[in-house]
This record gives sequence, C-alpha cells and structure tokens, in this order.
Amino acid sequence: MTAQTTILKARWLLPMSPGSQVLNDHALVIQGERIAAILPWAAAAQQFPDAATVELGEHVLIPGLINAHTHSAMSLLRGVADDVPLMDWLNNHIWPLEKKWVSEDWTYQGSLLSAAEALRGGVTYLNDMYFFPTAMARAALDSGVRAGVSINVIDFPTGYAANAAEYISKGLEAYEQYKGEKLLDWTSAPHAPYTVSDETFVQLRDLALKLDIQMHCHIHETQFEVDESVKQHGMRPLERLNKLGLLNERMMAVHMVHLNEAEIAMLAKQGVHVVHNPNSNMKLASGVCPVTALEAAGVNTVLGTDGAASNNRQDMFGEIRAAALLAKGVTQNSTTVSARTALEMATIRAAKAMGRGDDLGSLEVGKLADVVAVSLDALECRPVYNPEAQLVYVAGREHVSDVWVGGKQVLKNRVLTQVDQAAVLDRIEAIVAQMKAQR
Repeated sequence: MTAQTTILKARWLLPMSPGSQVLNDHALVIQGERIAAILPWAAAAQQFPDAATVELGEHVLIPGLINAHTHSAMSLLRGVADDVPLMDWLNNHIWPLEKKWVSEDWTYQGSLLSAAEALRGGVTYLNDMYFFPTAMARAALDSGVRAGVSINVIDFPTGYAANAAEYISKGLEAYEQYKGEKLLDWTSAPHAPYTVSDETFVQLRDLALKLDIQMHCHIHETQFEVDESVKQHGMRPLERLNKLGLLNERMMAVHMVHLNEAEIAMLAKQGVHVVHNPNSNMKLASGVCPVTALEAAGVNTVLGTDGAASNNRQDMFGEIRAAALLAKGVTQNSTTVSARTALEMATIRAAKAMGRGDDLGSLEVGKLADVVAVSLDALECRPVYNPEAQLVYVAGREHVSDVWVGGKQVLKNRVLTQVDQAAVLDRIEAIVAQMKAQR
C-alpha cells in the first residue's frame, strides 16, 4: 500500500538544520510519517502531481517544538498556589494536594489537558516527569502528541508508590506495557538530589544504561538546595552526582540556576544537557540560569516550561521569547541568545538532548514529519522583515494554525483532530469542582 503524499505549501519554511536559512516559496512534502522532499512550489507540484496540497498562504513552517521539561498532569493544579517560594510551594501546597488527589485517572485527565494545550501551541513533544506513567502514555497516544514518559522516583511515599523500589517496579511495568509505541520515549527520572538517595541514583543510572534511555532530573534549582547539600553531604549537588557517575550525555539537568565556573566547565566536558525553564524560575524567584556562560562553554542548552502549577503557562513560544530577552537583560548584551539560538533550544538542540537528533528537531528529508504552521498574516504580525525573528519576538502560540505529528494532522485550523476539547473541559471542571469542595 502506497503511503499518502501531502504537499504543505507555505510562504516561508524554516528548516532549523545546522546552517540552514529561511526558504521562501517552498513546499514540504510528506509521505507516510516522514518528510519526502523540500523544494520550490512549482517543482513540488510537478514532481508530486497526485499529492493532496494544503495551501497555507502567509505561514511559516517550522519543526514541531519540543518541551524538554514539564509535569503534564499538574495542569489540574494551575493557579492553585501562586506567589510563594519554591520550598513553601512544594511542602505546604503541592505535595499535600498531590498526596490527596493524584491517581491514575486524575493524572490521565490532567495529562490529556496538557497534551491538548501543547498541540494548540505548536508543541509536538512533551518530556514529562510525573507519577502514573501509564496515564501519560495513554494521554499521548489518545491525543497524538509525542512524549518522553518518565520512570519517576522520589524517596518518600505518595499516592503512587511507597518507596524507591516500588516506584522503579511500577515504572518498569509501564515501560514494558508501552515499549515500542512510536510516539513514546522513556526516561529514567530521579526527582532531585534533595529527594533521592545515593543508592537510588545509582539504580536509576544503571537503569538508563540498561534500557538505553535518557535521564531527567531537577538539579541546582535554588540556592537553598545547594546550601543544604553542602551541609548534608559536604559537597554541592553536581559534585555528588558526578561522583555517582550520573553526569554524562544521557543526563538532562533541569533548571541549573546556581552554577559556578568549574561546574559549567564540567557540564561541557561531560556532555550534560541543561534544560532552561525561564518563566518558572522567574515566577518562583529561583534565579536565572546562566545561559550565556553555558553557551560560551559549549553546553547544549534547551528549553522547558516546567509544570502548569508553577509557570502557569505551558507555552513554548513564551519560553523561547523569555530565553532570548532574559539573557540579554541579565548580561546587558543584546547579541547573546539570538532569535536563531532561542529557536534551536526548542527544536534541534532539544531533539539532541532527548537522544532523537537523527529523526526529530528539524525539517529535513528522511526525518519524521513533525511540522507546525504558524500564521504571520495577522495584523499584529505584520510587516515581516525576518520570519525567524518574527517567530521569537512577535508571534505567539495563538498564531499556530496546523500541526502534524509523524505525518498525521493533529491540529487543523486550530481545531484538535483527535481530542474532543469540550469533553476534556467538562471532565476537568468536574475534577476541580470536587477538589475545591474538599479543600
């Protein structure tokens, strides 16, 4: 059976491959789940005369955005505890609510809401960290979004598991159940140095190696975390993790706000990927990740939203813009984190961090057709001198019109094709009403 061929015809195309430039009046051809060709409009029509054509007018085609760190189910806690410090937020608000409410269904409904929000915002990949990984897996498959599903571990009991052994056991059961699903990757995900023991870290290190998957961990998010580690372990968290053999090209180190020069050099040398969460870190007053210094050292720096309970938007266009502007403001250097660099952090660099650089993160022949169409014909997006910069400094997720994941259209004219939006909202409102009534 011949794979369906579709031509996406747009005013601009931004491949995001190394050294690539904006292409004018080009088409992207999808055959099955992959990109078959990128060529001028007329050549596409001539070479693929029987293909279905999607006319996108004043749009720019970009690779699907990758949210390299989120807690999808926590969309159900969006706005539940604002304007408080991180440890207060965790200890007195989030963890008590999670202990009371988190379940398989609760996690599924929140994850489905986040998947819908992601796709409507041009995000085709969510790297998740949460309990009940089967719920995230189901939400991804039901919505059509890609997901990095976590074998998440924390060294205290929750409504999901009683101890590290049970977290790992349940995570492995989920992995075995969904292993081989095209939309799903898996990560070994210790929560953070202040919630995970040395023994558990080593187990999860070995698990990542055995399964050939990435690791995903909050590290150096606050100065308090760093200071407490020195008190308890006689060393900073990164030094401790390095001694345990966790700092290598598998590690996606999330937040990384409080770093010294020696640590930055070590990250570069050992190939650790840093996941910058600018809006969450600003909102929780955790500080600012030293992106310019990381860039100068050659560290692969990527972007995430964090969860909706701390951001509160799961908006990668917002993170891209914040990453560019925040770095300039902090360093008083307008040339740092250019528009191009900020876009790379959410596409080609993020794919590399996930271990998926060979088939995701850029629009290239042979890669999976994860494609986003962004309309630049709105009044607030005109005029257009530089489409690349326009995506960073002007356009927003509301300008995303159409999305394809693996060649399948999952958003059409801003309408989700696999998710009943009204039904999702009805279920969410019922859950939240119950939570409010018992709070």
